[in-house]
Amino acid sequence: MAGGSRAAGGGAGTAAAKAARRLAAAGVEMVALAMVDNAGVTLVKCVPLHRFEEAVRFGIGLSPVFSVFLVDDSITSSPDLGGPAGDTRLMPDPAATTPLAASPGWAIAPVDQLDQEGEPYAACARTFARRMLERLAGFGLELRGAYEMEFFLGHRTTDGSHEDPQPAHSGPAYSAIALAEVEPFATALIRALEEQGTGVMQFHPEYSTGQLEVSIPHGAGIAVADTNLVLRQTIRAVARSHGFVASFAPVVFPGLVGNGAHLHLSLWNRRGRNVFNGGRGPDGMTREAEAFTAGVLGSLPALTAITAPSVASYQRLQPHRWSGPWAVWGRENREAALRFVTGMVGSRPDAANLELKSMDPAANPYLALGAIVAAGIDGVERELTLPEPVLDDPASIPAARRRSLGIRQLPSSLGAAIRELERSTVVRSAMGDVLFDAFLATRRGENALFAAMDPADMVRAHRWRY
Repeated sequence: MAGGSRAAGGGAGTAAAKAARRLAAAGVEMVALAMVDNAGVTLVKCVPLHRFEEAVRFGIGLSPVFSVFLVDDSITSSPDLGGPAGDTRLMPDPAATTPLAASPGWAIAPVDQLDQEGEPYAACARTFARRMLERLAGFGLELRGAYEMEFFLGHRTTDGSHEDPQPAHSGPAYSAIALAEVEPFATALIRALEEQGTGVMQFHPEYSTGQLEVSIPHGAGIAVADTNLVLRQTIRAVARSHGFVASFAPVVFPGLVGNGAHLHLSLWNRRGRNVFNGGRGPDGMTREAEAFTAGVLGSLPALTAITAPSVASYQRLQPHRWSGPWAVWGRENREAALRFVTGMVGSRPDAANLELKSMDPAANPYLALGAIVAAGIDGVERELTLPEPVLDDPASIPAARRRSLGIRQLPSSLGAAIRELERSTVVRSAMGDVLFDAFLATRRGENALFAAMDPADMVRAHRWRY
């Protein structure tokens, strides 16, 4: 029963009491305990604040079957999971619990999942990500980063028809005209994010119809994924208060550019130095940064099933859309899956970072973070080196030349991505069989459910699920 006593220990109670006082001072009355399932859907169970300390110590029950839910709420199974039996405990992280400025009276708490004996639940995505970050720390490296979020803002049809939603703006892309259309929403969103401590780096109208983008300051470690949950819920709340609804679907309109969720990351050593700058490797990378990047590059085809996990993701992950559909790296190459950003001269010791572009908001931010770190660690352990960077649009390079250079397009369908993931010993070993098989089961289930669907119907089926 050691695990059970650990879950209910005095340390957890002290942290919970401190957090409860902080939340009460912020006017919080209810706390949404939030996790992201293997379909990329954020699930919540809510408790009044007076029950928060008890929830931190003993958790809130959730069936293990949610690890094999599909995006349409149907259920599949894996070798270890499926059916009505069993229980997990949602254990809110008191330090990461955030009052939501756009949802007065509410806070959101990221959770770890334990079993009833207080031991880590083998299919918990947040536990997996933290474990990979702890492995990275064993190499003397801390990951700092943030998800850059694109989303659709508009009006949802309410009559049950198949009509497309009315966008909040129709362009021009990136324009002051589009900003004027959404300015009240933008003002409220930025105020809310600043007030609750999430912060804002920049906001702008994006390329596609009704599309907006917000970038937030980098956090460290698991906060990179936790803050993604906070950001999405804040966007949803502000949208609702202005008569809009937000969609984080990979594609909202068939044939148009879709939403990305690009991960920017840097690695910092124990001396407080960003190892993506000041080295003798490619574009100033240190040896550690190059090896990490090479590891991610080598696993990109398999990682695609995690970073672009929906059948609809592959309507976005296409050439000429700056979605990063090519398994290459290059400085400031926005068609490369790995874009290396050096930053402006003078800012590079802090600004240099790696952007993974082949990701959309259907991805579970914990699974994606953990899998990317696992691939990077594999590169560090094997002391991998990078190939030559690709600085042109790979689609503009003749196919024979691409083959000679080893330039490969990422999987162009979920089925192809699944086959790459099935072969990945790096990802399976990092996730463990229970989580890996559960995730694989959800991908196979959704591929079977949607792959033969008309593209327009497929987009509609996913439009409001994320």
